[in-house]
Amino acid sequence: MKILVVGGAGYIGSHTVHALCERGDKVVVMDSLVTGHLQSVHPKAKFFLGDVRNRKDLITVFQENKFDAVVHFAAFIEVGESVSNPLKYFDNNSAGMITLLEVMRDFKVGRLVFSSTAAVYGEPRNIPILEDDPKEPTSPYGESKLIMERVMKWTGEAHGIRWVSLRYFNVGGALPGGTIGEDHNPESHLIPLILRVPMGLRESISIYGDDYPTPDGTCIRDYLYIMDLADAHLKALDYLANGGKSVICNLGNGKGFSVKEMIETARKVTGHPLPVVVTPRRPGDPARLVASSERARKVLGWKPKTGIEKIIATAWEWHSKHPRGFGR
Repeated sequence: MKILVVGGAGYIGSHTVHALCERGDKVVVMDSLVTGHLQSVHPKAKFFLGDVRNRKDLITVFQENKFDAVVHFAAFIEVGESVSNPLKYFDNNSAGMITLLEVMRDFKVGRLVFSSTAAVYGEPRNIPILEDDPKEPTSPYGESKLIMERVMKWTGEAHGIRWVSLRYFNVGGALPGGTIGEDHNPESHLIPLILRVPMGLRESISIYGDDYPTPDGTCIRDYLYIMDLADAHLKALDYLANGGKSVICNLGNGKGFSVKEMIETARKVTGHPLPVVVTPRRPGDPARLVASSERARKVLGWKPKTGIEKIIATAWEWHSKHPRGFGR
């Protein structure tokens, strides 16, 4: 297949591009490099500097290539920033999806895999979370992604574009070998923040509340290994190539790990004592977020294969080799 990956220079996008290239697909990456990194793009992929909101950029790349499908990662992801600057998120995320779908329609490209988020659910009413549970986002980020899903749904019905929306929770780890990995600025994800302590970039890791109704009192979250997540995108592309109907799938391990479990595993992997500071709860942090992935198993034939120790070990390999990320 020939695949356009928008946002393919970001963390999840670059690992998916690697998986696509390694199995022999032809890949074009389009990325604005606002948050992505050119160094993370697979050498077999063709790179195009462009913005998903810019119709001229999209038309140029679609005119130069005949695509079988598109994978969409091009979105801003910081929840806190979305609250303080919601228009940035609706402009880039929601409006960007509209422009992409318009160009896909015009060039008759009828298959799309979308990187969605569990943030569309907001505060969960059930654990594990099911795809049909209420969608009540608590941030403009989650709302922008939900709007993208709804735009995709109605456009698909009107113009025959079939799609898979993958809603996932926390992602971690890096490509084995440590050549590409996670590099966000600012960094807000737990695993990189933990690993900054043994790298000497911070003195301790904070636990926001240890009095939750969980076995050890700390929040529980669903974590996926980055290459397992990349595999889900490949399986979604294959599902659509084989005539599959549009579908939404949660992706998760179905179990979840507490903050204390994550820190203890990082101690084991790094050999560092990892001092902890317990601080008050953050407003709005649910005690437990765990997904049901039964639909992904049944429809896509996907399941996670990797445990939390390998997730943290590969992340440690990447961060040890690149303590300042991609050359910053």
